[in-house]
Amino acid sequence: MTGFLSDLVQYQGFFQMIAVLGIGGTFQIGFQISTITYMSRHVKAFINETWLERYGYPIHQDNLLFLWSITVSIFGIGGLLGSSGSRYLTVKYGKKKCLLCNNLLMIVAASIMGCSKIAQSFEMILIGRFMCGISAGLCAPLHHQYIGEISPRKLRGFANSTSSFFWSLGKAIGQISGQRELLGSQSLWPMLMASCGLPALVQLVTLPFFPESPPYLLMHKGDQEGFKKAIRQLWGEGHHQAETDDIVKEKATMKNTKILSVLELMKERAFRWQLYMIVILTATVQLCGINAIYFYTFEVLQAAGFDERMISYMTLSVGLSELLASVVCSSIIERLGRKVLLRGGYLIMGSLLAGITVTLSLQDFYFWMPYCSLCLIILFTVVFGVGPAGATVSIRAEIFKLSCRPPAFVIGAVLNWMGVFVIGTTFPFIVQVLASKQQGSALS
Repeated sequence: MTGFLSDLVQYQGFFQMIAVLGIGGTFQIGFQISTITYMSRHVKAFINETWLERYGYPIHQDNLLFLWSITVSIFGIGGLLGSSGSRYLTVKYGKKKCLLCNNLLMIVAASIMGCSKIAQSFEMILIGRFMCGISAGLCAPLHHQYIGEISPRKLRGFANSTSSFFWSLGKAIGQISGQRELLGSQSLWPMLMASCGLPALVQLVTLPFFPESPPYLLMHKGDQEGFKKAIRQLWGEGHHQAETDDIVKEKATMKNTKILSVLELMKERAFRWQLYMIVILTATVQLCGINAIYFYTFEVLQAAGFDERMISYMTLSVGLSELLASVVCSSIIERLGRKVLLRGGYLIMGSLLAGITVTLSLQDFYFWMPYCSLCLIILFTVVFGVGPAGATVSIRAEIFKLSCRPPAFVIGAVLNWMGVFVIGTTFPFIVQVLASKQQGSALS
């Protein structure tokens, strides 16, 4: 504990920048993912009302479900585009300028969504969600790279895992804001949609007081004085010679080496196994079921048999549990290692999914079975937060050297956003098909 407090004093600039990067980084993604759950009924009703006013008849339920799934998943399409351009923008303009401009994009998107009800246009929600996706797709790899490059060696695992903490924090804040007593009511849901502009404004105001990434200043700008000043601001006045020497050595090796493009990295045999690892880790996160719970917590708990008035509070308990789990992950990741957290986490999550399947199947036979489903869902998100969430982010940032990180993060982010889009689009239809089959078998 004494060592952590001394590090907190020594690296106070570094810890402050972690907070600034997080609030405008993965916090935004978690916030967007959680708030959309609380707006589902209101947005569907708004689409139906707008359709009725325009065409004189209510929208067909299949068309409504399609528009709602697109409203959810278009965030992933925007994220795919934003992450695809992150490599070019970060190399050309630097991470700090990109983040500042990205905040302006998020504020504009928030304004468009906030005015959608007044304008009687559900298309503005689609446009705003798409722009939010672009902004989130750009800020996620920027956040991960920035954190990785400004971290001292002994705090690197902790620093990398904080991105999953801010992800969980964003979801928890979104779930609190989405309660019907706050912004989740019929009259205030546009303000809930527009509230994503507030974290962007916070980062836009505070980030100019912090330096650009020291490796970027040295390797791309050749600014040795700015490099030293940034190190002192972030790491204090202590002795950091060994770590600065590592950055200088990498600069020397990169004199004749350019930042690789995505295609060049994919063709480079020396990094083939690292790419395999990125693909496997990303695919595992997308296919483990966590995104379905994030996007459609309301529908999942409704299928478990809970009253609609209680579901919002139950989703809040899920988010707060994961937030606590991410804090635990940050404290144990250096002791247990990434491999143990990944292997043990997914093994336990697989067992919990099997248990959730059983409880959902038996919920009509025992009145207490839905509560077992809720407990298993909470445990599932806790195990994910303690293990795979932080470990996956940390591995992504650590297995590539600086010259390969931008394209590597693009590949990982593109795969991640493709998974978000596919799951966001298909999951409500899968639930509808399974529900109709279940009703058919019950009638027969």
